[in-house]
Amino acid sequence: MEKYKINEKTIALYSLDARTRVYEEDKCFVVDENANSIMESSCSYFGSSLEGRRKGTTSLIGVKYKVPVVVEESKRIIFFPTESSKKTSCTWIRFNKIENYYYHQGRLVLCFKNGDKIVLDHSLPVIENQILRSTRLEALIRERKNEN
Repeated sequence: MEKYKINEKTIALYSLDARTRVYEEDKCFVVDENANSIMESSCSYFGSSLEGRRKGTTSLIGVKYKVPVVVEESKRIIFFPTESSKKTSCTWIRFNKIENYYYHQGRLVLCFKNGDKIVLDHSLPVIENQILRSTRLEALIRERKNEN
């Protein structure tokens, strides 16, 4: 069976530890693969390893922990981890598909532009910081493209 690859419609990889709930713009389904493995194979598919993408981000914006990664540059596919990507519980979010977010009953609800919602056990500052890092990364890449 072919492994799932991130594509233009992918908006989140919600970790179920050994499995992943994949959110796409028009559907949601579960695959028998962990989210970090999907990130690794997708980065490789687009020409680099996940570690290579992490190192690239670190050299561009200086962050070393919970590093957002550019999976595919021309289509602006940038994901951030909700926690250390070394953990199997790490969920990956495509930052530019988020519409808004809020707390409900002590949990963080992320709302996507397509109407989907996911609930996370993370604090608002953690997610806001990840969105900020991802935005900085995207802006720097866009700026460098415009220089050429």
